[in-house]
Amino acid sequence: MLTGGPLDVLTGDYLAELTMLILARDRLRDPGLGYARTFLRQAEECLAEALDRGVRIVVNAGGLNPERLAEALGELADRQGVRARIGHVTGDELLPRAQEFGWTGEDPRRPLLAANAYLGAFGIAECLRGGADVVVTGRVTDAALVAGPGIAHYGWTPDDLDALAGAVVAGHVLECGAQATGGNYAFFAEHAAGSLDRPGFPLAELHADGSSVITKHPGTGGAVTVETVTAQLLYETAGPRYLGPDVTARLDTVTLTPDGPDRVRIDGVRGEAPPATLKVGLNRLGGYRNELVFVLTGLDIEAKAALVQRQLTQALTDPPAELRWTLARTDHEDADTEERASALLRLAARDPGEARVGRALTAAAVELGLAGYPGFHLTAPPAPAAPYGVFEARELDAKEVEQLAHLPGGETVTVTVRPAPHPAPRPGAQSAQEQPQLPNEPGPGPTRRAPLGLVAGARSGDKGGDANLGVWARNDAGWRWLAHTLTVENIRELLPETAELTIERHLLPNLRAVNFTLRGLLGEGVAAQARFDPQAKALGEWLRSRHLDIPEALL
Repeated sequence: MLTGGPLDVLTGDYLAELTMLILARDRLRDPGLGYARTFLRQAEECLAEALDRGVRIVVNAGGLNPERLAEALGELADRQGVRARIGHVTGDELLPRAQEFGWTGEDPRRPLLAANAYLGAFGIAECLRGGADVVVTGRVTDAALVAGPGIAHYGWTPDDLDALAGAVVAGHVLECGAQATGGNYAFFAEHAAGSLDRPGFPLAELHADGSSVITKHPGTGGAVTVETVTAQLLYETAGPRYLGPDVTARLDTVTLTPDGPDRVRIDGVRGEAPPATLKVGLNRLGGYRNELVFVLTGLDIEAKAALVQRQLTQALTDPPAELRWTLARTDHEDADTEERASALLRLAARDPGEARVGRALTAAAVELGLAGYPGFHLTAPPAPAAPYGVFEARELDAKEVEQLAHLPGGETVTVTVRPAPHPAPRPGAQSAQEQPQLPNEPGPGPTRRAPLGLVAGARSGDKGGDANLGVWARNDAGWRWLAHTLTVENIRELLPETAELTIERHLLPNLRAVNFTLRGLLGEGVAAQARFDPQAKALGEWLRSRHLDIPEALL
């Protein structure tokens, strides 16, 4: 990014719900840790280059310890003989106030490890205006890394809601790196062979009105198209309102237009006041888990699976709180290799304590090896129990959180959070008044049973214990069909795992997209590993593989 073309600000998003748990465990072992050490290693290679080129760096790699990362970065600059003005942002850390979120310490087996408010972009802007070459933060929203430099450069105030909303949308497109340039893209096979082997990172040319152009450095791999940008806009969002601490961006106002090769213009984004509360992410220890995968080969797969389940259940005199068995029929009839002749039976065990899912479980499984189904073996040697985490999202009055910008010269500035006079409504299912008008229903015509993915793209991901699933059509005719066909009821039929869940559907006509929120699909979040594909990364691809009646005109 530094050497491939013009660049003003280099941003890096290092934090996710799972990352915060990992950093919290680091901090437990060593109070001097809790930040993303990978960033420090990268800075060893490129800090001097960035300073020499006048490129500012803005990252949230501070995690749970931005102060220490700022110190470590200063020590690195001293060792390399370069002068780096470093600012950092704090105020997100709420662990000392755990009792406000219902934690009393009565259950020492499930301690709260981290509690962090999602701060906005104005603290970053203060550091940049204070002369910082590098800004490191703790937990800020992903898009704040892009909106902060925009505020500093253009002088936006909290009243510039449309400009802020546009910057937030640009930030959302950039936050997952190459996902905007062809990574994880539904129609990847349409790009030239080899072009996606090493996709470049996206750039946003950010303008004074908040509009932007998404592009990438010349000569880098991948592609920037309306559809690659659409896919990322649908990632981990819910309804038309994208809530943040600085502004509520209306995703139903986003307009995407081609602007030349590998260039997509984003404009028309409208902003509303932010909510009066901040999101707070809580990470706690949920208990311990273990996993065993039994290999079942050849004939009688179902009977072999039933036998080992009965044997192991009877062998466990003090069983774990939760045993979850899943049989994946990966076997093929008359297979030409042993692996292709085999199915996998996965056992996931969870318990508040370590003992029941440790040696007591694995020994019972191994002891069946010579007394179980024919061909008994596991995919890997038994492992000790491992702790798992649980993520919860809460809300706190924004006035109760003090955001501090620590400037390079040593001054600390309190970033005032002004209460919104008319806070944005909470996200959720669109009301009848807000629900966009459905397009005209397509006329009658012949249909053919075929996979949805032949005519629609999808992108999915996690939001705590919920899953997000965005589906877009490739043209107007496809949108007319998709909007009328892909209902909540159809989702339940196509994805039977969701049959008992609360599902919200949102229409985004400008993007020719339908976005679903599947409440509770992921249990207690990614760290709890509640299901196969615990972050719902491939949920969209599963949906695209499902068959339904599609108009032949679209096919």
